[in-house]
Amino acid sequence: MKKFILSAAFLAFAGVASVQANDIKAPVAITVPQDSTTKVPVKLEELPDAVKATLQSDKYKEWLPQTAFLITAADKTSWYQIDVKKGEQTASLKVGKDGKVVE
Repeated sequence: MKKFILSAAFLAFAGVASVQANDIKAPVAITVPQDSTTKVPVKLEELPDAVKATLQSDKYKEWLPQTAFLITAADKTSWYQIDVKKGEQTASLKVGKDGKVVE
């Protein structure tokens, strides 16, 4: 009787092990799109005249420029990101090469 119970337990274990061994799932491919936007620091003195004129206009003259970056997107469009500060407030302006503020 012991041999019969031992054999039944062995077959049950082998059956469970073979079911789990056959449970293979297809690998999942994870793709992450790459951000091809480039951000290059620019000195404030090297900004185009049109951008400087925008920063000195009445609307933005109270804001002091801190840093500037030339941003180029994947579709080859580019603009300047200018971090500005007024008192304790900080903001970023997105200004095109022609001096127009991009919203």
